[in-house]
This record gives sequence, structure tokens and C-alpha cells, in this order.
Amino acid sequence: MASSKEYLHYIMDQFDNSVPIRSRAMMGEYILYYHDKVIGGIYDDRLLIKPTKSVLALISEPEYESPYEGAKDMILVTEMDDASRMTKLFEAAARDLPAAMSKKNRSKS
Repeated sequence: MASSKEYLHYIMDQFDNSVPIRSRAMMGEYILYYHDKVIGGIYDDRLLIKPTKSVLALISEPEYESPYEGAKDMILVTEMDDASRMTKLFEAAARDLPAAMSKKNRSKS
């Protein structure tokens, strides 16, 4: 089952325009970027975020789910109506993740 644009808009509407978040459609789902780092995505109308050390420090009992068969488990975000909490989770994930490779550097690997 693919994710709906309505669900994507619902998630994106939780943030004000000053939050550096963007999405990219990919195979019926949506990858989410925060400060140009992949922090998670929307899969089957579920918001999943990478389980980084800082994210795990903010969630007392994380619920893990797989975005798709064969993928690493991610954390299911269930409290989407709290913009402040969502921003903290996204900031935590971005803090722990490496900077994105530039297109120029990707072509060398």
C-alpha cells in the first residue's frame, strides 16, 4: 500500500515554515529530510524515523516497525500532533546522522 499525499501534507503541516524539512516521493512512499539529512519517511501512511542514539534518549518505549520487507527497523512516531516534540525528534536524528554526500562526491564512489 502506498502512502497518501493527504497523510504527507498532514505530517508536513505539523511544522511551521521555519523548520527545514522537505520530502521526496520514492516508489509510492515519501523520504523525509531535515537539514538535508534523511531522517526517516512516510511508509504505508506511517511516520517512521531512524533510531539514532539521541532519538532513543527522547522516547521511553520505542515501537519499532519495518518500512518495507527487508529494511532495517525504524521507530514509529505516534504523537504527530505535538509540533514541538516532532521538531525535537527530527533535530535529534539529524544531530546524529552524517552530512549528506554531495552529488559530486557520490559519483566517485
